[in-house]
Amino acid sequence: MTERDMQKAALRGEPSYVWRAGQQRRLDMIVQAAGPRITGLVLENGCGVGMYVEKLTGLGSRVIGLEYDLERAAEARVNSDEIINAAGEFIPLPSSTFDLILSHEVIEHVQDDRSAVCEMIRVLKPGGRAVIFCPNRGYPYETHGIFWNDKYHFGNKLFVNYLPRALRNKLAPHVRVYSRSDMQKLFDGLNVKFIERTVIFGAYDNIIARFGALGKILRAILQFLEATPLKGLGLSHFWVVEKI
Repeated sequence: MTERDMQKAALRGEPSYVWRAGQQRRLDMIVQAAGPRITGLVLENGCGVGMYVEKLTGLGSRVIGLEYDLERAAEARVNSDEIINAAGEFIPLPSSTFDLILSHEVIEHVQDDRSAVCEMIRVLKPGGRAVIFCPNRGYPYETHGIFWNDKYHFGNKLFVNYLPRALRNKLAPHVRVYSRSDMQKLFDGLNVKFIERTVIFGAYDNIIARFGALGKILRAILQFLEATPLKGLGLSHFWVVEKI
């Protein structure tokens, strides 16, 4: 990874480039949460290079992708004519437009996460749903790397998210991480009801590719923990909200 690529990864995160079990599992969760809305008008808010746009379109959705990074928006346009280059805090579309909105590991990177959430609710139709994945502070690793001595260090960093907030944010000023109460504050005062508020573990496809059956056993154990209080150690929040 070049220095420029690392800086972009720090600021914007890394989108999905390869479709594997982890992405498929999350797609299945999105489809289940959406219900009949899946065949309506869908917005992916922060679509990266368009992997989920492509998969959702294949399920019969009409999908508009919103992407702030111009280069990634251009890549997404290779497979879709409905990609908008804009910021999630200022969605250039009318209110009450979408049946479903997907925000997949995006709000932690935007300049103003509360504004981004408010915008998603604004452009949802009444009865429409937003499906949001974002980093859980209880996860033992900070997956977006850290800054140390003014240099960015890419990769998973153990226990960074367990540090006091001020110190954690000094090491990782480029990305937010959320507790359940942090998530709740994003929706305070908004006209929504909560359909799902939980935490999930990852699919650990890289570990499985390296260790085979042992990796699959680890994945099964961790995903089993999603049904226990230990889900608080999971990788990502998975929230589904419906506009009233």
